[in-house]
Amino acid sequence: MFEKPAPADHPILDLLARRWSTRSFADRPVDREMVASLFEAARWAPSSGNGQPWSFLVATKDNPAEHERMASVLVPGNAWAHKAPVLALSVAALDRGDKTNRHAYHDVGLATENLVIQAHSMGLAIHMMAGFNVDMAREVFEIPVRHDPVTMIAIGYPGHPDSLPEDLRKKDLAPRQRKLIREFVFTGKFGQPAALE
Repeated sequence: MFEKPAPADHPILDLLARRWSTRSFADRPVDREMVASLFEAARWAPSSGNGQPWSFLVATKDNPAEHERMASVLVPGNAWAHKAPVLALSVAALDRGDKTNRHAYHDVGLATENLVIQAHSMGLAIHMMAGFNVDMAREVFEIPVRHDPVTMIAIGYPGHPDSLPEDLRKKDLAPRQRKLIREFVFTGKFGQPAALE
């Protein structure tokens, strides 16, 4: 398996360091029980007021028509995701009871990250994508009003970057980069770096 661990400046869990978003998926199905475990992990994410504002639509290659329907909402730049044996779409419920839930996207992100970490612990690869047609997803999947499609998710066993076209292979082989802590952790006022490093 091709690995690309994060060059962390401070100690972090190995599982977090090894998680990365490949575009290459092996031609291997994901067992239904494993898929259930991913959504069980999402189920136990924390949420504001325990509102659990997440829903997920899921399609596997066990049902080719449904998998293709899910893939049909991807933008052309994410066509590589068709190879993933499982595709999912996260959806945020924007209200909790009769009030707007301003934390809905945050909470859906927490549930999705639980799913991601569970997947990596099981040897699966995940790639989340903002590149999909939101309006088309609403229509195709009959997503109710006040529910917002958030992220498409490709799930499967990792492949090797050599199986990708040249442009995508370069992206998968590129070094991982992140902002430095001082660029996003502040104290006293916004923009004033906290003295952590």
